[in-house]
Amino acid sequence: MKTFRKLLFTAFLALSVSFVSQAQEVAHINAQELVAQMPEFKTANEQLSKMRDSFAKDYEQMITEFQTKATKFQQEEQTAGDTTNQMRMQELQDLQNRVQQLELNADTELGKKQEELLKPVLEKATNAIQKVARAKGYKYVFDSTMGGGIIMADGPDLMNDVKKELNIN
Repeated sequence: MKTFRKLLFTAFLALSVSFVSQAQEVAHINAQELVAQMPEFKTANEQLSKMRDSFAKDYEQMITEFQTKATKFQQEEQTAGDTTNQMRMQELQDLQNRVQQLELNADTELGKKQEELLKPVLEKATNAIQKVARAKGYKYVFDSTMGGGIIMADGPDLMNDVKKELNIN
């Protein structure tokens, strides 16, 4: 019976050590919060904002031009001839098509630019997280961003160490 207790105790101890060592292999970080604090992310957002503003300005100018021409057309429709009315309707249709094309192009170009600017930022953050995690001996790092799949994050938070790695205050 003593041997069985020793065996049971040894098994329990081994299992406990296994759980403790596994718990030390896991850490977490709020990756979204980290990226938002990176200067490169702020610079990328500023560039995207300028690009959005430029598209918005072009859009507003085209809409104003469309409204002005539409108003003129409505005011002079009765007195202008059929040929003039058809030309003005075609001009309004062409302008409307250009507005729609601008919307499509703006969305596409903004998406491409966002991917181009943010890809290196995300890679830098990922590399820093991996470097810190490896240096601290963690095998797994979970993203604790809201909706990132973690319900509870009691393990070590790598945020301060990764921020130090990236020279973020």
